[in-house]
Amino acid sequence: MACGTKLKRTRFAPSPTGPLHLGHALAALIASERADQGEFLLRIEDLDRSRARPEWEAQICDDLAWLGLTWQQPVMRQSERAEAYQAALDLLAAKGLTYRCACTRADIREALNAPQEGAPILGPDGLVYPGTCRDKQLSEAPTIRLNLRAALKTLPDLPCFTETGLQAGVHALDQDWLLTHCGDVILSRKDMGAAYHLAVVVDDAAQGITEVTRGEDLFEATFIHVLLQALLGLPTPRYHHHRLIRDAAGKRLAKRDDARAISTYRAEGMVPEAVKALIGH
Repeated sequence: MACGTKLKRTRFAPSPTGPLHLGHALAALIASERADQGEFLLRIEDLDRSRARPEWEAQICDDLAWLGLTWQQPVMRQSERAEAYQAALDLLAAKGLTYRCACTRADIREALNAPQEGAPILGPDGLVYPGTCRDKQLSEAPTIRLNLRAALKTLPDLPCFTETGLQAGVHALDQDWLLTHCGDVILSRKDMGAAYHLAVVVDDAAQGITEVTRGEDLFEATFIHVLLQALLGLPTPRYHHHRLIRDAAGKRLAKRDDARAISTYRAEGMVPEAVKALIGH
């Protein structure tokens, strides 16, 4: 590596809520290989304490080691980073970019199905929130959302990001697309603290990730993440979205699909090279 060239740093960030399957194997292997001569990190995304289990975390580490992967220590755990997430929330709140929301999923579905509304739009954060609580100034509601319209007004020039994967190129954020397809995304939930979009942005910056590798199903979420990076004054890494492993029906693999769990193949006596062949890697 040439003198002065910055090492690439990538990460694999599973949730310890079930066994790793073939899709996880592909994601971990790609992240490790994309690091090249740099650093490959493991992050445990265990914000959902109701489902996260220490035995699943141990299994994750065991399966990754069996695949021949090594990673930098110590391992970051989201459950230990409440202060960092709160600091990010406080910064956005100080800018007037957040508000509390009392709506349940059922409330949102009902509001979006009202006759005066158009067809509900499903975006990277689920059903696009109609802004019911935006101007209510609630003080005790359990959810904190980003006020997207207010946030966009603070950025005279919207940022862009470089994609090196399936949709390679430079992608610029678009205000109309964000308003239509993302809306006021959730930043924090009472039961989990920080929500995914906020936590992943804060953690990638804290770990110095220079290229985020993940499945193509998260490509649209990148526009939310790049926006949050700009609002929080954090660096924007490169992104590399790769293909997914799908079942015979074309659906991406889920953790409940134990038949394709790495531990199942191991128990059947399969060697790592055979698992890699299964995923075409």
